[in-house]
Amino acid sequence: MDVKEINRATITQFRAGGEIEGMHRERLVLLTTTGRSTGKPHTTPMMFHRDGDRLLVIASNVGATTHPDWYQNLASNPEVIVEVGDEKYDAVATPITGAERDHLWTMLKQLYPFFADHETKTDRTIPVVSLTRR
Repeated sequence: MDVKEINRATITQFRAGGEIEGMHRERLVLLTTTGRSTGKPHTTPMMFHRDGDRLLVIASNVGATTHPDWYQNLASNPEVIVEVGDEKYDAVATPITGAERDHLWTMLKQLYPFFADHETKTDRTIPVVSLTRR
């Protein structure tokens, strides 16, 4: 499975406004970060959870031992671009910490049990990130 090719196809289908093969369009966000080494934009499709005025994204990396590239990018530069539904806007990405993170993480695992599975595969704390419109 070529994840980069799947992501490219998903991004194209998302931006075209139609169905996305094997996914729920209404649950996807395209997150564009700035590469920490290259300074170039990188767009990653991912699931999100709406929490009031913000979107939550989870840096589970399917339980890998390292954070995903998009998370490492936003750790260097939290200014991101969000595409959700028919909207595109500038946002600030903020990792959630402490008791708020713990509360949200528990709720997210209950709603989406595959995150609990991801957690069992790694020793790292899986980040929960808030995307807030600028």
